[in-house]
Amino acid sequence: MLDPIRFFKHPDVAGHKQYEALRGYFIDHVPGKEIARRFGYTYAAFNSLKQRFKAGLLTFLFTAPPGPKGPRISLKLREQIIEYRRKRLSAYQIAEVLETLGTPVSMSTVSRILTEEGFSRLPRRTQLLIGITKDNTIVPSHASELDPDTLTGWQGECAVGGIFLFAPLLEHFGIIDAVEKANLPRSPDISSLNYTLSMLALKLIGKPRLSQISDFNFDQGLGLFANLNVLPKSTAISTYSYRLAQEQVNAFMLSFVRKQHEMKTYGSDTLNLDFHTIQHYGEESVLEEHFAGARNKRVKGALTFIAQDCDSRCQIFAKTDIARNEADDQILHFVKFWRKIRGPLRQTLVFDSKLTTYENLAALDSDGVTFITLRRRGKNLVKALESIPAHEWTRVKINSPKRKFQNPMVYESQIELPHIGAIRQIVMKGNGREEPAFFITNDTKNSVADVITRYCKRWRIENGIAEAVGFFNLNKLSSPILIKIHFDVVLTMIADTLYYHLAQSLRGFEKCNAEKIFRHFVDMPAKIHVTADTINVAFPLRAHSPVLRSAKIDAWAQPISWLGNRRIVYSWGDGGRSISQI
Repeated sequence: MLDPIRFFKHPDVAGHKQYEALRGYFIDHVPGKEIARRFGYTYAAFNSLKQRFKAGLLTFLFTAPPGPKGPRISLKLREQIIEYRRKRLSAYQIAEVLETLGTPVSMSTVSRILTEEGFSRLPRRTQLLIGITKDNTIVPSHASELDPDTLTGWQGECAVGGIFLFAPLLEHFGIIDAVEKANLPRSPDISSLNYTLSMLALKLIGKPRLSQISDFNFDQGLGLFANLNVLPKSTAISTYSYRLAQEQVNAFMLSFVRKQHEMKTYGSDTLNLDFHTIQHYGEESVLEEHFAGARNKRVKGALTFIAQDCDSRCQIFAKTDIARNEADDQILHFVKFWRKIRGPLRQTLVFDSKLTTYENLAALDSDGVTFITLRRRGKNLVKALESIPAHEWTRVKINSPKRKFQNPMVYESQIELPHIGAIRQIVMKGNGREEPAFFITNDTKNSVADVITRYCKRWRIENGIAEAVGFFNLNKLSSPILIKIHFDVVLTMIADTLYYHLAQSLRGFEKCNAEKIFRHFVDMPAKIHVTADTINVAFPLRAHSPVLRSAKIDAWAQPISWLGNRRIVYSWGDGGRSISQI
C-alpha cells in the first residue's frame, strides 16, 4: 500500500523530487541550503534547477519510466566479480574477462558492485606490475638469450615481420664476424651480437628514439630476430652504448665496410663528402655549437663527417666526435681510413668549399688524391668576371636528364691559390642561379662537362643525409654522450646499406629509398614457426607480395648462424592474414 507521507517527503521519481523541492522553496519559503540538504542536492545543483525552472525548461514526470526495476546482475555473476577482485584484478580487467566469457558487464557496473561490497579501488599499476600485457601474455622478467637447440617448435608473431628479410643479408655480410672483431662488450644474459641486432632492428624499422623500444617490448618475433625472448628494455639497450669505447665502434665500422668492399658494393669512381650537425636539444648540453645548414644557424650538436659512394649512394664512413678545431682535417683522416680498405685511392673526392682548407687541399694534391670542390666566392671574384670577353665563354652540355639548365656557359683557366699554387678553375654561369659557381680541381684529364657533371651528383649525399634524418631518425638524440651518437650513426650507415641491398633484389624498386621499401615490403605482420631445420615466416598477401616472392631471397640465403644454422623460408597467403591488424 502507498504511504502518503513517504510519497511526498521522499519522492523516488526524479520529476517528483524536483517538484517538491521547488514547491518548498517558492511556496513554503524554505531556505535554499535546507532544500538542498533535504532532497540530496548540492547547493549549486539546486540553484541550477531553479534557473532551469524559471526558464521553462523543466517537465515534471511523476511516474517512473518504463523498464526493469531492481538489480539486473544475477547473484552468481555478482559473486564471480567479487572472486576476481580477490585475485587483485581491476574493474577494467574484470570487465574484459567477463566479456571473454560471454557475459559482458560494463566497467562502471563492475565498479559500482565492488563499491557496494566494500572494496576500495586498487592503486594505479603498470602493466609490468600487473604481470600481463594487453594481449594477456606473460611479461618476462628480463630479456635473455635463447638457446638455439631448444627453439624447435617455437611459434609466435611479429608486428613488423619484414625484419626477417634482413636476416639473410646480415648473415651474408658477416655481422657476427664484425661484432667479434670489434670485441664489443656483453652482459651476463645478453651477448654483444644480441645487443647489436636489437639496436639494428630499431634502425631498420625506423624507431625515432631508443626509448621508444617500449612499443615492441613484448614482440616475440623481434626478440627472435635478435635471438632473445624479447628485446631488451629501453634503459638496458640505451645504456649499452655507453660501455662502447671509440676504438670498438671504429673497428666495427671498419669490418663492415671492408666486407662491403669485398662484395663489390662500392663501385663508383666518385666519393661524396659532407658534414652534418646532429642537433642536441637538451638544456644542459655540453656539446659545441656547429653550423646547421637546415636551420641556417649555429646550434649545439655533434658535428658528423660522412662519406658516400656516389653510384650506390651507400655511406662508407662516418665520424661524430669532431670538435670545431678538428673539422678541417677530417678529410685527411678519411683518406687514411679508406686506404686501409682499398689501398691506393683512385676515386675523386667531391665536397663543398667549407669542408677543408687550402693547406689540406695542397696535402691531398701532393699525395696524389684527385678532388673537385668549390672556391669560396667573394665580391671581387665575381666582379673580375666582367673583364672576361664574351667570346672566351663556351657552352657545354651537362649530361643530367633531370637537370633543368643543361647547357650552362663556362670559362676555364689556370689560377694561383695560397699553399696550392697553380690549379685548374672552371667558372659556370647560366645554371639557374644568380651568382656563378667557381670550381677548382686538380683533375686535368677529364673534360669541363665531366668535372661539372661529377660535382652536380654531390646532391646525392645531401639526399642521403636527409633520408638518414627522416627515416633512420639520425637527428633524434637523447644524450650528449658522443660515443653513443657515434654508434647510432654507424648503425644508421649499416641499416642504409642493408636497405640498398634489399632494394637491388626487388625488380622495379632498385632505386627506391629506404622509406618506400619499408612501407611496401617490411612493414607487415608475420607468423613465425621454427622447426628443427627451418625458420618459417608467413606473410599476409599484399599488393607487392609478387615482387617480394619473385626475389627468392630464401633461395640464396645461407643458414642463419645465430639461430641454430636454420634456413629461413618465406611464404605468403592465409598464414599471415589472421594478424593483419596488429
